[in-house]
Amino acid sequence: MSEVSADRSAAVLATGELEIHGRIADSSNTTLLVTARLDGDELLAVYKPERGERPLWDFPPGLWRREVAAYELDALLGTGCVPLTVARDDPDYGPGSVQRWVHEEGVEHYLTLRDQRQFAEWFRSLAVLDVVANNTDRKSGHVLLEEGRCWAIDNGLCFHVDDKLRTVIWEFAGDAVTPALLERLEAIASGGVEVLRGLLAPEEVAATQRRAGELAEAGVLPEPDETGHYPPWPWPIV
Repeated sequence: MSEVSADRSAAVLATGELEIHGRIADSSNTTLLVTARLDGDELLAVYKPERGERPLWDFPPGLWRREVAAYELDALLGTGCVPLTVARDDPDYGPGSVQRWVHEEGVEHYLTLRDQRQFAEWFRSLAVLDVVANNTDRKSGHVLLEEGRCWAIDNGLCFHVDDKLRTVIWEFAGDAVTPALLERLEAIASGGVEVLRGLLAPEEVAATQRRAGELAEAGVLPEPDETGHYPPWPWPIV
């Protein structure tokens, strides 16, 4: 693959011609490995078309919009957790999300990395992102290691209006949220979320702002609630 600048990558993923290599195994929904090419630039990516989604009882069709919304929320928070993710409407496969491929070896995940101190601040940041996005499915295998840094993938089951955070990342419960993140949480709670409005229902945007405000007011990451209607851990764990 040729090197592509950060500024150019979004255009390549959003408008480049897609070469489909095949379906990624073990995905519950259709997840395609593709190469996006535009004017000599190319990127390996993951394409999740809406037409390949299995119906869910608690989420409407269009999980790909939540993948994009998670990337946009990540950008608003400045947490740097989600790989570049864009929306596109492909003439052959229809609307979906396209996310830059994370080049990892398929060995490491959260449970193998959580004791490495160099990643602790990143994991705290991801915990903040997942609280605000109300991630219902943060499995250990959704954390990937690429060239010494971590990324968080598979963010489609987020932004439900009901609070049902399910995650493996509870080691940082009770830890203080950094001042920089508190400032961004307050900004999200008070507005500045137009980028989410075309991707989520109005009530989901409002719930996201509410959770941002509550986390900013608390100032610390929440503890798992084992008494609620929803379990605080995903299944399977990895």
